[in-house]
Amino acid sequence: MAPAELGRGEACARAALAGNPSDGYGGAVLALVLPEHGTLASARPAARIDVSPESRLVRATAERFVRELAPEAGGVAIEWSTSIPRSVGLGGSSAIVIATLRALCELHSVSLGRSELAELALAVETEDLGITAGLQDRVAQAYAGLTFMDFAPDAGPDRYEQLDRGLLPPIVVGWHTGAGGESNVVHSGLRERFERGERIVLECLAELARLGRGARHALLAKDTAQFMRCVDRSFDARRRMIDLDPRHVAMVECARACGAGANYAGSGGAIVAVCADERQRQAVSRALAELGCGMTAVA
Repeated sequence: MAPAELGRGEACARAALAGNPSDGYGGAVLALVLPEHGTLASARPAARIDVSPESRLVRATAERFVRELAPEAGGVAIEWSTSIPRSVGLGGSSAIVIATLRALCELHSVSLGRSELAELALAVETEDLGITAGLQDRVAQAYAGLTFMDFAPDAGPDRYEQLDRGLLPPIVVGWHTGAGGESNVVHSGLRERFERGERIVLECLAELARLGRGARHALLAKDTAQFMRCVDRSFDARRRMIDLDPRHVAMVECARACGAGANYAGSGGAIVAVCADERQRQAVSRALAELGCGMTAVA
């Protein structure tokens, strides 16, 4: 079948709520996408692979797609843009890959299930580019909305569950572009410590898995207080096993001082603050603004 004249794809930013970063270790994570921030990609037939603006993520994605799913294509011209803040832990890299894959699938009439899309995106980053990462970002972006993800070996075929975003209490996602960091550095160090069997890492990752599952149960039970505790304790578990940037911790403590539950939204410095009501969300927003943070309101 001849390719279409143009394929388009998009993917949104991702904010983890609880359980992160246990996804690469048989854990469980609850996360949602942020439609206000996303990546757009378009793909056209071409004699060779051409990427504008140049991106190793986009190029590696195109090379793998052509190699595995469209060997007759020869090449493709891809243009992309993003509004996701860079290096703050909102899934910007994975969004670029997911958006590119969606554009290529549309161009070449290739159908991938959501789980297949996420797994292919992860393979591009881990196998082709040597980036240490887990499935959480890619699954959340492939499924969109609010997604519970259980990565336990015995989780079964229903390991990914889409939940009603209306269950969420008021939330603020905040970030400070001047305090960004590369999540790959965090994940590679954690992976090494996990493989060495470091006790604190094993204990905290097991706790994070319980908190991810607990957050799902609390949401379904409409128990906002328990949901906030799961979010809070996810940050506490991270802090016990990883040396954190004081600038990122300050954002969490700022939200907590207003009474919100708070956690890292990823591993680059963005945070998520879960609030009991709209008044509390406004207080958190004002406090984060005083720190110079950018923000997005959810729910």
